Amino acid sequence: MSASARILVVDDERSMQEFLELLFREEGYDVVTAGDVESALLHLEGDDFDLVITDIQLPGGSGLDVLGAVQEGSPETVVIMITAFASTETAIAAMKRGAYDYITKPFKVDEIRIVVEKALEKKLLSRENARLRSELRSKIRDRSIVGSSRVMQHVFGLVAQVAETKANVLISGESGTGKEMVARAIHEGGGRREKPFVAVNCAAIPENLLESELFGHVKGAFTGAVQNKAGLFEAADSGTLFLDEVAELTLSLQVKLLRMIQEKTIRRVGGTSDRRIDVRIVAATNRSLQEEVAAGRFREDLYYRLNVIEIPLPPLRDRRDDIPLLVSHFIEKYGAEIGKEVDGIDDEAMERILDYGFPGNVRELENVIERAVALSRDSVIRAESLPPSVLNPASPGAQARIPAQGVDLDAMLEEFERGLLLEALDGPAGGVKKRAAQLLGISFRSLRYRLEKLGIESSSSGES
Repeated sequence: MSASARILVVDDERSMQEFLELLFREEGYDVVTAGDVESALLHLEGDDFDLVITDIQLPGGSGLDVLGAVQEGSPETVVIMITAFASTETAIAAMKRGAYDYITKPFKVDEIRIVVEKALEKKLLSRENARLRSELRSKIRDRSIVGSSRVMQHVFGLVAQVAETKANVLISGESGTGKEMVARAIHEGGGRREKPFVAVNCAAIPENLLESELFGHVKGAFTGAVQNKAGLFEAADSGTLFLDEVAELTLSLQVKLLRMIQEKTIRRVGGTSDRRIDVRIVAATNRSLQEEVAAGRFREDLYYRLNVIEIPLPPLRDRRDDIPLLVSHFIEKYGAEIGKEVDGIDDEAMERILDYGFPGNVRELENVIERAVALSRDSVIRAESLPPSVLNPASPGAQARIPAQGVDLDAMLEEFERGLLLEALDGPAGGVKKRAAQLLGISFRSLRYRLEKLGIESSSSGES
């Protein structure tokens, strides 16, 4: 702790005040003394202290009154109680109420010196943690994870907490909610921030290549393996590997990932020796892994290994209060990138945005604002710069009414899903499944699964 730490000593014995003042001034601390509760409270109201040392028995009240005032006005200030042997129970009660420690009279000089030193170290650690959390929140905001809503404040708090641990993290949420941004914030807020952050989308790499990409391969392991190649686990060694869309891993790859987590080793495809790897895994999914486990598509033991700590990201529809803040953030971001003076957005355009459902979440909102900034003719974004999807949103459920005899919800949802799949395939995607998956904001494998589930035979001329 800095030698300029400020200490308030509260004791009704003048000799004890002078003794502690002299002792801690010699240690380089700034010391203020008080002889009763009233004087102590005046000092606490007018000044900031890192540490308070207070006797329990005081004129005008007790040390518990001083403790209460500290907790109300300066909760980061550390409090040490001094007590006679007969008041030990009161000192223990004070610790239950938040005091750091207590010392029983008479005490040795070295004893109180050590207790004070450790108490100030705790204060410093608390201050440093607060600084790191503040920096982390700033980094999150810089990466477009913006929000003042209650749900997002909860997310920020979780990110700040888990960043300082070594635990694997599972980020869940719909496509476009910012899962990779949160993963990067976790990496940058922890002890691995100076080491590599490697991201891989498990749905974007063909199944037959994904194992080699993750674990690497040796020369001759398969056709085209003309030389040894390190995989992404090795690239992320001592850092963080972000596995996006982890639900897309095949069961055979899930076994290999589980072994890596348990043994802290990997084996390249075609290799015969293991390599030690120190990697923190942050995984993400837009599906319910619990449902995938129940369906037999995801290993339960791997699920629990990945889901040590879960951070659920809310869809934009559940944090609509954040939309104006996000709009301002993206206007500033893309105005600076394009070199265009855009000061804001008019009421009609904002109203259209607030009325839109944003199935693509924050990513879709960002694309809308980037487009609007590029197309705006003056310094304010107007409705004419918004895309047709926002100006004339399709609202399939807007006119839905429940008849007196009730409805078959599962059948209705299945029919609605079938209609969207067919519209995507036969319309903008031109029969190309991968393009349809992109339009729907799902992975190719998820699209294929849904088509098979609904018995849809696509007229696709190809899957790419």
